[in-house]
Amino acid sequence: MAILDKLADYRVKEHGLIWEGPFVEYLALVRKRPQIAGLAHDRIYRMIESKGIVDRGEGKREYKFFSSALFGLEDDLQTLVEEYFRPAAQRLDVRKRLLLLMGPVSGGKSTLVSLLKEGLEKFSRTDEGAVYAIKGCPMQEEPLHLIPSELRAEFAQEYGVRIEGDLCPVCRLRLETEYDGRIEDMPVTRVLFSEAKRAGIGTFAPSDPKSQDIADLTGSIDFSTISQYGSESDPRAYRFDGELNKANRGLMEFQEMLKCDEKFLWNLLSLTQEGNFKAGRFALISADELIVAHTNETEYRSFIANKKNEALHSRMIVMRIPYNLKVSEEERIYSKLIGQSDIRGMHLAPGSLWTAAVFSVLSRLKDSKKPGIDPIKKMFIYDGIEVDGVKSGDAQELRKEFMDEGMSGVDPRYVINRISSALIKGDKSCLNALDVLKSLKEGLDQHASISKEERERLLNFITLARKEYDHKARTEVQRAFVYSFEDSAHSMMNNYLDNVEAYCNGFKLKDPITEEEQEPDEKLMRSIEEQIGITENQKKAFREEILIKISTLARRGRKFEYTSHEMLKEAIEKKLFGDLKDVVKITTSVKNPDEVQLKRINEVSARLIEHHGYCATCANELLKYVGSLLNR
Repeated sequence: MAILDKLADYRVKEHGLIWEGPFVEYLALVRKRPQIAGLAHDRIYRMIESKGIVDRGEGKREYKFFSSALFGLEDDLQTLVEEYFRPAAQRLDVRKRLLLLMGPVSGGKSTLVSLLKEGLEKFSRTDEGAVYAIKGCPMQEEPLHLIPSELRAEFAQEYGVRIEGDLCPVCRLRLETEYDGRIEDMPVTRVLFSEAKRAGIGTFAPSDPKSQDIADLTGSIDFSTISQYGSESDPRAYRFDGELNKANRGLMEFQEMLKCDEKFLWNLLSLTQEGNFKAGRFALISADELIVAHTNETEYRSFIANKKNEALHSRMIVMRIPYNLKVSEEERIYSKLIGQSDIRGMHLAPGSLWTAAVFSVLSRLKDSKKPGIDPIKKMFIYDGIEVDGVKSGDAQELRKEFMDEGMSGVDPRYVINRISSALIKGDKSCLNALDVLKSLKEGLDQHASISKEERERLLNFITLARKEYDHKARTEVQRAFVYSFEDSAHSMMNNYLDNVEAYCNGFKLKDPITEEEQEPDEKLMRSIEEQIGITENQKKAFREEILIKISTLARRGRKFEYTSHEMLKEAIEKKLFGDLKDVVKITTSVKNPDEVQLKRINEVSARLIEHHGYCATCANELLKYVGSLLNR
C-alpha cells in the first residue's frame, strides 16, 4: 500500500500546482514576485544558484547543482556559470549568444545538458521557479507580452519589470476575436516544464539533410485547415509545434549542431541576436530560450575553418568541457556508472576503481616541462595531494602550462566497458585491481583503431597504474598490521612526545627506573621524523607544530591521539611497519602458518573486512599479493 499512498500524495501535489486566472490576477502576482516574469537565462541561473554554492577558497566556487552527476569539473563549471549564465541572467549581451559546449567524447557534455533539462522541470514545480503563460498559447508565452509597447516604459517604472517580445500570431488573433481586445480578461495559467510533454524544453537532432524539413524547428502549415480558414497566413492554419516554439521560455538542446545542414543554422541567427525567428507567412515570432549545443573539438575546428560560418561563429559562446583530471573524482564517475547497473552478487575490491582511474587520468595529462614533475607527481598534485618539493601555488602554474589538457586521452566509457567485461567474465565473486588492469590491457589488444605508438603509451600507463596499486596495497596491509599493534603505536607516540616536549622546553627527562636525568633522545625522534622526510633544518618547526596541536586540542577538551596529526600518524605507521616488515613478510607469504602467524593473519583480515571494505576473498588475495611483493 505504500506506493499507492505515494501515488495519491503525488496527485495531490500535482493538483496543488495548478493555477489559472485572468491577466489582471497575474499582474498582482508579478507585483508580489517580479522574478516570475524573468527571462529564460535568468530562470536557469536562479535554478543553479538555488541549489547552493560552496566556497573552495582563492576565488573558487563549486555549484552544487552539478555536483551529483559531474565530477572533477568544478573550475570549468564555475567558468560556465560565471562567464555565461550570470551575465546572461543580468540581460548583458552574452545572452544573445548560442551556448556551444565543446569537449572530447564521453566527457560530460550530454550529462550537463540533461542536468539543465531535468533541473528546469523540477524548478518549474517550485514557487521560486514558477512559470506562467497565456492559456492556450502553443508557445507558452509570457503573459506580459499583452502589454502594448506604448505602455511598457510606464509598466517597467511601476512594476520594476522590463518586457521583451511580442505576442505570437495565435494569441494576437485570440485577443481580438475572443476577448475584443480586453487584455485584462485574457486567461493565464501556470505551466510545468516537461520534455516529454514538449513544454519549455525541446531537443533537435539533425537527420538526413535531404529529407529533414525546417518545420522541425519552426512549425508547419496545417493543410487540413487551409480550406476552412482560407489562407496560409491565418494562425489557425499553422502548427506552432517546432522545437523552437515548444522550447520557448526554457531550453532547446541542439544535438550534433555542427553536422546540421546550413539552412538550420542560419535560422538561429536572428533568434540568438534579436530574440525572434521567421516561420511561415508571419512576421518575426518572439522566442525567449537558451539554445545549447555540443560538439567535439575536431568538428568545431572544421566549423570555424569554414569562412561561411563566421556570422554564426560570432554569435556563439564556446565553453570547454574537458575530461576530469582528478583520480578521486574519476573513481566517483565509475562508482556512479556501476551503481546504475543491475549487476548483483559481485564485489569490487577497494582500490579497483582507483587503479582504473589512475590509468585514465595519466592518459589525459601532458608531460610538464617543469623540472622534477613527472606524470605521477602531476596526477597527485591535481588531486590535491601534497607532493615533496611542490608548493601549493605550483598546481595553478601546471594547469596554465597546457590550455588543452584534458581534451584527449582515455574516455570513461572505454574504462567502464572494460570493467563491465571483467565483472561479467569468469566465475569470480570478487574483482580486484589486477583483474581490472588485465581487462584494460586486453581491451587495447582488441582495439584495432589505435596506432602502435598510442598503444605503447597506454600500456606504459597500465604499468604505472600497477606500480601505484602495489604501493597502495602495501600501505593498506601496513596499516592493518599496525592496527593489530595499536598499543605499540601509542607507546611510540607517548615516548616521542615526551622527548619533543623536553627538547622544545629545554629540560631533561628522568629515567623511569634510575630517575637519572637524561638529554632528550635525539636518535629516537629523528628515527620517526625521517620516515616522512623531515630534514635536520625542519625538525624544530615540526616538533613545535606538534606541541601547538596538542595545546589546541586540550583547550577544546580533546585528547591528542597518534592519529590526530596526519604526518605524525604516517611517520609512526612507517616506523612500526619498518620494524614489523619481516613479521609481515613471513606472515603473509608462508604457505603453512603456525598458530601465532595464523592468528595475526586472521586479525589483519578481520580489520580489512570490517574497516576497509574488503570481503573475505579479496582480503585473502591482498595479503597473498603483498606477501609476494615483499619477497621480491
